[in-house]
Amino acid sequence: MKGFWSKINDWLSEGQKAVLLCVVDSKGSSPGRTGFKMVVNEQEELLGSIGGGIMEHKLVEQCKADLLKRDFEPFIKRQIHQSDIPKDRSGMICSGEQTIAFYPLDSSHSKLISELVDWGHNGVLTFDQVGIGFDQKESLTQKFHLELTADHWQLKEDLSRFPILHVVGGGHVGLALSQLAFEIGFSIKNYDDRDNLNTMAENRWAERIEVSDYASINDYISAGKDDYVVLMSFGYQTDKILLKELITRDFKYLGMMGSKEKVKKLFAALVDEGVEKERLGSVYAPIGLQIASKTPKEIAISILAEIIQVKNRAEV
Repeated sequence: MKGFWSKINDWLSEGQKAVLLCVVDSKGSSPGRTGFKMVVNEQEELLGSIGGGIMEHKLVEQCKADLLKRDFEPFIKRQIHQSDIPKDRSGMICSGEQTIAFYPLDSSHSKLISELVDWGHNGVLTFDQVGIGFDQKESLTQKFHLELTADHWQLKEDLSRFPILHVVGGGHVGLALSQLAFEIGFSIKNYDDRDNLNTMAENRWAERIEVSDYASINDYISAGKDDYVVLMSFGYQTDKILLKELITRDFKYLGMMGSKEKVKKLFAALVDEGVEKERLGSVYAPIGLQIASKTPKEIAISILAEIIQVKNRAEV
């Protein structure tokens, strides 16, 4: 999101006006999830998304034809994705609904946007009927907090709360997965037990890189139930060590790379060593959606697709 705010800051510095749209509430199969944001400027440039499709197109056209040409107070607009309702139809038929807030942006918002550029990884961003606010010192116990009634709305977003992906293994697939997951909003932590790996040195997407003995992995992966963990170490023995260390923890997602035969053999060995079969049944292995992936990036895409499936299922 830092690049998002930086671009808006550039537009405001040039004296342009813009309209910011934010999804403050989302239900069912709505393509725009809570927190999705989009901006339209006077040059009719677009940034971000509130879900796409005909609904987004219509609201962008509303900004161009009307909102960018006048002053207005923040307001919300309900969009229902069904064709058989008398009002608030979005034009989409995917079911579900979303509520979108509209905010004018001009040079008077430059200080706020500059703060978001400089401090965009912590603090709480607030959208309500008064305007947009940002408190660098505030925090929430969850990513979003919403109050929405007929005459009041307030969405608070904790910018420090990113889903965390622990990539255990510093090879080519780990590097590709780190890049892809970072680009969709994950905070990346990368671990390996080998020194001087060029792929670890190239990993500019990981906020933390650790080289350590895999038998001590629990000392480094300190979080738990809301985190995602991918095991893709150098081989069978190291994956076995890692899985035995981590299997008693409750993660949102725990997956291991390897062939069906390797997984079968490794799981049988762990059961012989006292690991519960029920625990092993919660591990995603072989990891990733089965799309006949071959290259490191293809494998990373299949893994990330499975992780997204788990993440979005939990958020519905």
